[in-house]
Amino acid sequence: MKKTILAIASAVFLFTACGKKTTPENTQSEIAAPATEATTPATSESSKNVLVTLNAGDDMKYDLSEIKVKEGQTVKLTLKHIGKLPVTAMGHNFVLLAAGVDVPKFATEAVNAKDNGYIPKGMEKDIIAHTKTIGGGETTEIEFPAPAKGTYDFICSFPGHYVMMKGKFIVE
Repeated sequence: MKKTILAIASAVFLFTACGKKTTPENTQSEIAAPATEATTPATSESSKNVLVTLNAGDDMKYDLSEIKVKEGQTVKLTLKHIGKLPVTAMGHNFVLLAAGVDVPKFATEAVNAKDNGYIPKGMEKDIIAHTKTIGGGETTEIEFPAPAKGTYDFICSFPGHYVMMKGKFIVE
């Protein structure tokens, strides 16, 4: 009886593992590490420039939780909203906060800054760089110099998103 159950379980496992087709659409997402473990898949143009692509979807998650760059590099960041929902329902942005900024306080202020892309007026000194807020299928890019060595927080400042959409920007 045990051998029969083990044989059936093995067959089911092999069938589900081997029966899956590999297509360009599912290969990357199945191989990709979970967002909590992901680091920068940046490709350097040179030692002075670094390219970073950050994806965000309707599940309120960035695909990276950590971005590493070198002090003084020019960071070219592309934010891609890979979801389908419009900016009014599921807008995303990238906000790199200065060292020591109180993230919950900043996010609370951002809720009231809809007309400014959820970037609170009067708190510009707390921001190193930010993208515009985009909806499903949209892409935005920014370029900025990496700040001094240290660890900085990045978030999505769309109301309520910062709780799940956050990460560390590490400058070495």
